[in-house]
Amino acid sequence: MSKPSTSSILSQIEIFKGLSKKEIALISKLMTAITIKSGKEFITEGASGREAFIIISGTASVWRHGKLITSVGPGAVIGEMAVITNSPRTASVRAETEMVVEVLNRGAFLQLLDESPALTRKLLTATIQRLQQLEPALLS
Repeated sequence: MSKPSTSSILSQIEIFKGLSKKEIALISKLMTAITIKSGKEFITEGASGREAFIIISGTASVWRHGKLITSVGPGAVIGEMAVITNSPRTASVRAETEMVVEVLNRGAFLQLLDESPALTRKLLTATIQRLQQLEPALLS
């Protein structure tokens, strides 16, 4: 059985579903696969966000102010808000199992957004929709 391509994985993730195959391929080229060992904290609350992560395999736990918020697995996008806004991380994330993640560097991603207004608009819309789903109180 062959390993799915980064592009095919990205096309299944909600935030990227409105993108064309060409746009997905552009983002895919910017990503690097890495392995994270079980137990490693790879995002620290309050730290600067230099990259976003997409979980390919494994699970992670998300902590805010020392309290468990949720667990996430394959297909989850982590850290994208800090990358886009250049704001501090809002939570800590720890690998609960060994993980394979695709890493998207902030500088390369922002350059792509600057070069492609249509891509930027699509991702902005998807990000706002995601925030509305996560934070219904924002709508009231």
